[in-house]
Amino acid sequence: MSYFINVILPIPLDKEFTYCINKSEAIFLKPGMRVAVQFGKSKVYAALVTTVHQNAPLIYEAKEIEHILDETPIVTQYQLKLWSWISNYYLCTKGEVMRAALPGAFLLESETIILKNDKVEFDESLLKDDEFLIYEALQYQSLLRIQEIMNIIGKKNVLPVIKRLIEKKVITVQEEIYEQYKPKIVRYIRLNSEYTKEDSLRTLLDTMTRAPKQREVLMHLFTLQAKATKPIKVSELVEVSKSSSSIIRTLIDKNVLEEYHLQTDRVQFSGDIKGYTKQLNEYQDNALQEIKDSFKDKSVCLFHGVTSSGKTEVYVKLIEEAILENKQVLYLLPEIALTTQLISRLQEYFGEKLTVYHSKYSVNERVEAWNNVKEGKAKAQVIIGARSAIFLPFVDLGLIIVDEEHENTFKQYDPAPRYHARDSAIVLANMFSARVVLGSATPALETYYNAQQGKYGYVKLTRRYGNVLMPDINLVDIKTKYRKKEMTGHFSDTLLAGIHEALREGEQVILFQNRRGYSPVIECNTCGHSPQCPNCDVSLTFHNYKNQLRCHYCGYHMAMPQKCMACESVDLTTKGFGTEQIEKELKELFPDHRIGRMDQDTTRGKHGYEKIINSFEQGDIDIMVGTQMLSKGLDFRNVSLVGIMNADNLLNFPDFRAHERSFQLMQQVAGRAGRTKKRGKVLIQTFNPFHQILQQVSINDYTGMYKDQIEERHQYKYPPFYKLIKITGKHKDYNKVNEATNWLGRSFRNVFKENVLGPEFPPISRIRNQYHKNLIIKIPQGQSLGKTKEVIKKIHSSFKSIKEFSGVRVVINVDNY
Repeated sequence: MSYFINVILPIPLDKEFTYCINKSEAIFLKPGMRVAVQFGKSKVYAALVTTVHQNAPLIYEAKEIEHILDETPIVTQYQLKLWSWISNYYLCTKGEVMRAALPGAFLLESETIILKNDKVEFDESLLKDDEFLIYEALQYQSLLRIQEIMNIIGKKNVLPVIKRLIEKKVITVQEEIYEQYKPKIVRYIRLNSEYTKEDSLRTLLDTMTRAPKQREVLMHLFTLQAKATKPIKVSELVEVSKSSSSIIRTLIDKNVLEEYHLQTDRVQFSGDIKGYTKQLNEYQDNALQEIKDSFKDKSVCLFHGVTSSGKTEVYVKLIEEAILENKQVLYLLPEIALTTQLISRLQEYFGEKLTVYHSKYSVNERVEAWNNVKEGKAKAQVIIGARSAIFLPFVDLGLIIVDEEHENTFKQYDPAPRYHARDSAIVLANMFSARVVLGSATPALETYYNAQQGKYGYVKLTRRYGNVLMPDINLVDIKTKYRKKEMTGHFSDTLLAGIHEALREGEQVILFQNRRGYSPVIECNTCGHSPQCPNCDVSLTFHNYKNQLRCHYCGYHMAMPQKCMACESVDLTTKGFGTEQIEKELKELFPDHRIGRMDQDTTRGKHGYEKIINSFEQGDIDIMVGTQMLSKGLDFRNVSLVGIMNADNLLNFPDFRAHERSFQLMQQVAGRAGRTKKRGKVLIQTFNPFHQILQQVSINDYTGMYKDQIEERHQYKYPPFYKLIKITGKHKDYNKVNEATNWLGRSFRNVFKENVLGPEFPPISRIRNQYHKNLIIKIPQGQSLGKTKEVIKKIHSSFKSIKEFSGVRVVINVDNY
C-alpha cells in the first residue's frame, strides 16, 4: 500500500504538490508539520503538510521526502483555513501566504555552496580572470556561497562563470540546508552538591584563605542565593562580585561550582505589575456595556470614540474579561511606533501575559512568540502586534481588537498576499466564534457604512477623558500671509506666536509635515533642470543630513551635485519642503530649545521608535517634527499645540480616498493636542482655507464628511457600493506593457463591459526600471464575487500562455484600499 502527502511549498505556484512516504511516516505525519522535500533538480525546501492520503498523482511520479523537520505540527488547522481563505479572496497562491505567515526561521531552504575540487590537477593559466578570482578565494576558505561570489567578481550574473568552472572540473557544487532558529541558552551556576552540608562548606572556606578573590566570589554567590528565588546566571555573578569569568572557570575546574544551561526566551518582561487600577468614568462605562450588549447579536462592533476619550481603558476591561474566560486576545495596531508606547502601558496591567509580534523583532524572537502562542502559554494570552500578527497559531481566540481600524497600513501592498488585516481579522474571529472591536476616532467609510446598515454593532464615545475639551482648530490662510510678508520661512506669524506661547508655558509642540527629507525637488535657476532618479519617474529628494539626493521608491542615491548636471550652472535652488527643512528652520528660530524629528530616516533601528518616543515623553524634546507616524494614537500628556505645515499636499492627491484620508489624518494629528486639563490648540496652514474638508476638520464634523463622501462614492460607483480589483502590468519595456495591458483591458471589457476602467499609466509610471499600467475592475453589489474572480483567473491564465507577453508581470490587488 503506498502513502502520499500533499504539501504547500513557499513558492508562488498555484497548487499543492504530492510526495511519497512510507507507512510509519504516514502514521507519524500530521497536517501542519514541515518536511524537507526536493523540488526541481536540486533545490530543497521546507514544505508544509496539508493532507496524508493514498492517492498517487496522475501526471507525475511522486518523489520521496528528504526528512521530517517537526515532531509536532507548527501550523494549526485554523491557520490552514485562514490561508486558504486569503489565497482565494486576495487571488494569490498558498505558497505566497505561507511565506508571509511563517517566521523566516521556519522557511528552511537550501543554499548552493561552491567547493574546491581537490581530486583533479589542472593548469591555472587556462583560467580567465573572473574564474581565477574564485579559484584564488577557494585557496583561503573551504567554501563559497553565491552572494560571496557576486561580491568577489563584482557581477550579479555569476552562474555562467560557475558553469565554466564546473566544466573545467575546478569546483564542485552542492546544496547546503540550513535551519535558522537557534534557541537562546543561558549559563547558570550553583554550588557543588558536595558542599551543601555545613561541615564541608566550612572546610572549603578555610582552604581558600590563600585565594581571596575566589573566596569573595563564593561569598557573593551565597548572598545572591539568599535573595534570589530564580537560578543564578554566570553573567550576574560576574557583575555582582566584580570578578572575571576566568575566576569562575577556575572554581568550576576545582569542582567547587558547577555550571548548567537552560533554554530561555529572548523577550522577557521585568517590570512591576500595577494591576487593574484605573477606574472607568461613566461615559466609558456606558460604552463598555453597550459593546457587550452589541455582542449578543453581532460579532463585530465599531467603537467610534473621539481622540483621547480613553478607548484603550475600555479595551483593557474587555481584555480582562477574555483572560478570565481563559481566552487569547489579539490587539492589532497599524504602526510599530504605536506598539512601543502601548506595550509599556499594557504591561502595567498584564505583565508576563503580554507577547509582542512585529517585523522589527529578530527571526529568533518571532519564533519564540510563535511557539508561545501555539502552546497556549500563559505568557502569550494577550498578543499585541502589527498586521502580520493575524498569522499567529492561535489556539483559543476570544477577542480581536483592531485599533485605528481606518489606517491604510493594515493593507499589505507588496509582496503578495495583498491582504487587509482588518478584514482578515474578522474572518479569523469568525472561525473561533470570537468577538471583534474596531476602534477609531475617524472610522473608514466602509466600516461606518456597515455599522449604519446594521451589519456591525455601533458604539459612540463623544467625551474626552476627564472632560477635557476637544482642541481648538484654526485654519491659517498662508496665501494671504505670503502676500502680506507675514511668513518666516515656512512658518506663519500665527504659528510662530503659538509655538512661542506653548514653550513659554513649558509645554510641548508637534509639527506635522507628511514628507521626509529636506526638499523634494532641486532645480537649476538657469536652465530649470532637476535631477531625476535613473530607475523611477520621480525627482530625487534632497536629504541634508547626509548631503545626498535620494529616491524614496527604489533607494537610489547620489552625492548632492555642486553644479547643474545639464548646464553646469552653480545656481541651484530647492523647491518644496520636508521634515528635515522644518527641523533646520526651527533650530535657527528656537536655538535654545531641543528639536526632535520622527520619520523613516530617524527610526531605522530596532529601538528607533522607542528612543524618540521616550525622550519626547520625558520632556527631553520641546518641539517634535514628524510625518504621519506621529498621528496614530500616540499619547503625549504635555502637548498643547499641534501645527500642520501644509494641508494642501494631502488634499490634492489623485485618489478617490484623498479627502477621506486627509480628514482622518488631520483629525488624528489634531487629537495629539491638549490631552490633559488645558484645552489644546491646532493650527492648519493652507492656501485654500475654504476647502470643504478643512472646514469639516475645523469643527470636528465626521458625520458631515461621511455624508458628502458617501454621496460621491455612490455617484461614481466606488466602495462601499462597488468592490474594486486593481490589475497592474509591469515590465521594463514600455511598448510590451502597453500591448499586454491593452489586451487584458479588451478581454475584461468583453465580460464586465463598462465596469472596467483603463488601462491607464499612474502618475508615477516607472518604478525600479519597470513601467506600470493599471486596470480597475468595479464589481457591483449584485454581482457574484466568486464568479468574477474565476473569470479574472481564467483571463490571467490565458494571458500567461501568450508568447509575446512573456515577462510581463501581472499583479492583482483585491480591495485596493
